[in-house]
Amino acid sequence: MHKNLFSPLRMGALELPNRVVMAPLTRSRASQPGDVPNEMNARYYAQRAAAGLIVSEATQISRQGQGYAFTPGIYTDAQERGWHIVTDAVHAAGGRLALQLWHVGRISHHLLQEGGQPPVAPSALRSESGESFVVLPEGPKRVPCDMPRALETEELAGIVEDYAHAAQRALRSGFDMLELHSANGYLLQQFLATNTNQRTDAYGGSLENRARLVLEVMDAIIAVAGSQRVGVRISPHFTRHDIVDTETEAIHLYLAREFERRGVAYIHVAEPDWAGGPSLTTDFRKQLRQSYRGRLIVCGNYTADSAEARIGEGLADAVAFGRPFIANPDLVERLRRGAALNKPDATTFYGGGERGYTDYPTLAD
Repeated sequence: MHKNLFSPLRMGALELPNRVVMAPLTRSRASQPGDVPNEMNARYYAQRAAAGLIVSEATQISRQGQGYAFTPGIYTDAQERGWHIVTDAVHAAGGRLALQLWHVGRISHHLLQEGGQPPVAPSALRSESGESFVVLPEGPKRVPCDMPRALETEELAGIVEDYAHAAQRALRSGFDMLELHSANGYLLQQFLATNTNQRTDAYGGSLENRARLVLEVMDAIIAVAGSQRVGVRISPHFTRHDIVDTETEAIHLYLAREFERRGVAYIHVAEPDWAGGPSLTTDFRKQLRQSYRGRLIVCGNYTADSAEARIGEGLADAVAFGRPFIANPDLVERLRRGAALNKPDATTFYGGGERGYTDYPTLAD
C-alpha cells in the first residue's frame, strides 16, 4: 500500500533502504557532568536503526550554543567519544545517522553559559515566550530566557569556526551525515527573521545579508564533510520563540537556490502547523521544489498514508516522523504492516532514565 514510502532512496552519499526518517528529538538524557552521550543513548538510537535515516537530537556546537540542561554537545573529547558509542551501535544494527548541529542563540539562560554570561543573538531582543531548561538548587526547571547581548560582527567568524570544529568531531565520531539546524527559532533562524535581526552591518537589513551567516556556516561544514554528506533543516512560517518573519518564504527560497548551487544533499522542512503557524501552501512547496533539485524531507504530523501521498505528489522524497518514533522503536515495521502505534508518554519526553526512552514495546514483544 505504501510503495513510495518503503522504496529505497539515494540521498547524497547514502543509500537509504526506505524513506522513513527519524526526526531530531530533544530528550535531555546526556550524562553529567559534561553533557556526554552514553550507552543508554546508544541503545535508544540502535532500537530505531530501521529508519532510512536517523537525524540525531539537536546537539550544541559549543557551551555558548546550549539552551537546555542535559542536552548533548559535540565540542569536547568526552562528547566525541560518547557519540562514537552511539554511532557504533546504530551501524551495528544496520542504520545510518546524521548529527544535527545546533546553536540556540537567545533561547538560553545565564546558568547554561560559561561564567554566567548572557546568551547571544543577532540583536539584543529577548524572547518573551521562550523558555530554557536549567538546574536550580531545588532541581531542574523551565525558566524564562534571559536578555541576550548582540553579537559583534567580529565574533561571527568564531561561531562559523565552532560549527566547522563540531563537524570535524562529528565525522570522527562516525556520523554518516551532518544536518545544519537553521530552524525552530534558534540562532540561525534568528539571523534570518525580520523581527529578530535588527542589525545594521553586513549580516542585517537585506534578505541576502540576513542569510549570510547561514551560508557561511554551510560553506564551512561543506569544506569539512563535502556537500553530499550535508543537509539542512529549515522552518518557514515558524512562529514559536517569538519569530515573526515578513519575508519567510522569500528568504527560504533564496536559501534553497543557494543550497542547490552548493549541491547540498537534502533540505529537511519542519512544517509549521504543529507549532501554531500556518500550513505550507502547495504553491510554496512547488516553488521550493523548483528552487532546489536535491532531496526534500518533510516533517509534521504525517501518517503513513499522508506521507505516501506527499511523496507521490513529487513534493517530497522522504518523510520524517518525530513523536511516533519516541513510542515505537519499530515504527518502520509498524507502518509497513499498518499495525497500531504505541502512544508516547509526554511526562517522560525530557530528562530521566530508561522509562519512556528505551522501554517501549515492539511488535515482537
